[in-house]
Amino acid sequence: MTISLYEGQPAGRHAAIPPGSLFRRIYAPRACDALAFSMSTYAMPLLVLATTGSASLTGLAFALEWIPRVAAFGLAGALVDRCGAAIVCFLASLARAVLVAAAAVLLVMLPRGTTETVTVMTLAAVTGTLTQFGFVANEAVGAIVSRRAEGQSHRVQSVLIGIDQTATLVGPALGGVLLLTGPTRMLVCLSVLSFLSAGLALQTPPTPLRAARQIGQRAGAGVREGWRTLRSLPVLGWLVAGLACSNLALGVLQSASPIVVVDGFGRSPAAVGTLWSAAAASTLLAVAGCRFALNRLGLWGVGVISSAVAAAACLALPQATSYLGYTALVALFMAGDGGLTVVLRTLRSLVIPPTAFGTTLSLTILLLLLPFPVAGIVIALTPPPYLTDVIGGCAVLQALALVVTFTRLRNSPALRAGREPAPAAG
Repeated sequence: MTISLYEGQPAGRHAAIPPGSLFRRIYAPRACDALAFSMSTYAMPLLVLATTGSASLTGLAFALEWIPRVAAFGLAGALVDRCGAAIVCFLASLARAVLVAAAAVLLVMLPRGTTETVTVMTLAAVTGTLTQFGFVANEAVGAIVSRRAEGQSHRVQSVLIGIDQTATLVGPALGGVLLLTGPTRMLVCLSVLSFLSAGLALQTPPTPLRAARQIGQRAGAGVREGWRTLRSLPVLGWLVAGLACSNLALGVLQSASPIVVVDGFGRSPAAVGTLWSAAAASTLLAVAGCRFALNRLGLWGVGVISSAVAAAACLALPQATSYLGYTALVALFMAGDGGLTVVLRTLRSLVIPPTAFGTTLSLTILLLLLPFPVAGIVIALTPPPYLTDVIGGCAVLQALALVVTFTRLRNSPALRAGREPAPAAG
């Protein structure tokens, strides 16, 4: 994202955070938007599968949901810098609420067919874009507040991570259960959450504003500056490359799971939500465990163990013969992925120069997001009988990439400097 650690020339009422409880100004708005984010991310492919019955369109919907998110990332950060996080989050949440409500009405009125398909596919793309704007705005608020928390930064970030992971735990299950009662009720719930998020966004602390001229100057140079910094940090570049390959496997699993669970195992859409809720629970436990393991094993040790868990689980997934086995393996995969995320975020905070933190962070996030739309396109082009082969191929690529990454980094001082506590990832 384009939120930088440097808060240049704050303007007007955005110069300071007004008083107020953290729960009302930070945690409640974050919780509501995180739940809407989670439902939107995991329930949209389910909605497409439920309304169209097409595996290819389900994969395409996943790609359409992520391509605009990637494209909107830089613009969202620039708008937050120029207009403030509160107004960006408010407008994004309000627009999402209105569009989702309109889609719910249309799905009741429209007959099954091409028009209905176009509606749900368009909704997937638009909600993905708007959700990204809200995500960047909330990340900006969290960063500003934690930096100004006077010694309580760690506590603020820990609570924010707990909120995000809890939303990831609840959102998929809630979306799957509501979808059993019909697409309309699921969309109504998402619309209500979005309206609540819009209202609560107006209570969030203001963020520093930058002049429009400064934004224009930085916009063109941001990517180049990020590339220069990333190329000067081989340890970070190798880790980002390895995790990008791992994210391709994750994206394939996310995109294919509605098809595998509903069509392959004969389960309901609620079972897909349960699967990802179990995966979120395992991620939460893994992140908590890594915070203690880092003191003993260091970043490299935690990264190797997490890689081994994620790769082994992904390689075993094509052999899963039951829903429970598939769910357990996905949960193990996500536990390993959670450990790798802790390693990445800790390393970023250690090696990126403060003056280039915003641009480099933005570039690394973009590189890690790009595999998701690619995964959606792959699933859209893959006939259902060959899904397990695709998952297996991505698992092999992931395993090889992680082996090469941590072999190259085994002597890196940054990863061997072991007694750094893992920061609350954000």
